Amino acid sequence: MDPLRPHVVLSCAMSLDGYIDDASPDRLRLSNEADFDEVDELRARCDAILVGAGTVRADNPRLLVRSPQRQQRRIDQGTTAHLVKVVLSASGELDPTARIFTTGDAGTLVYVPDPVHAATADRFADRPDTRIIAVGEPLDLATVLSDLAERGIERLMVEGGGAVHTAFLTHGLADELRLAVAPFLIGDPDAPRFVHPGTFTNPPARPMRLVRTRSLGDIAVLHYATDGSTP
Repeated sequence: MDPLRPHVVLSCAMSLDGYIDDASPDRLRLSNEADFDEVDELRARCDAILVGAGTVRADNPRLLVRSPQRQQRRIDQGTTAHLVKVVLSASGELDPTARIFTTGDAGTLVYVPDPVHAATADRFADRPDTRIIAVGEPLDLATVLSDLAERGIERLMVEGGGAVHTAFLTHGLADELRLAVAPFLIGDPDAPRFVHPGTFTNPPARPMRLVRTRSLGDIAVLHYATDGSTP
């Protein structure tokens, strides 16, 4: 593991044509229960879980370890039942009553650019378990990861959305990629995609290495190492 940052695992469920949702107001279910359970195990083996502000606004996630047995296993190992939650926000305009800030037992870290730090801290003044951290202008992802490492985060799970996945994959800051592929297509140009256009560190000349494949019902799970090694 790079001592300057945690080991980073990107996790995403998408359609066959690369969409992570449709354009309707309701959240599209892309996974089945077997996949949800496998992702829960992956979460339980990490120290923190990260999403972007867009995911918080669109999905209002809790980002908890679902299984009581896995929660207890974490407690027995001397940690919290749930993961530290991490949010990246360019504007700091987040709702302090969103579920990500009101659930769990390990607190939340919100990383924002310097100019919006004071206003964001004021917005969360009544949430002592949520810390607001300034990391440059614009928000610097490497600084975020360095700060997480200093806080003892050794293994970080990243669950999107598309802008966040793109940032990690264009800056070469992901170590593993877990993709669950649903057996249908969406085809809506207004729907969000797994990644946005960008200059990626794994182009055709430097492909990722496929280290595991398996089927969970009709869901195909693909697990890649971004540097070609086995995770």
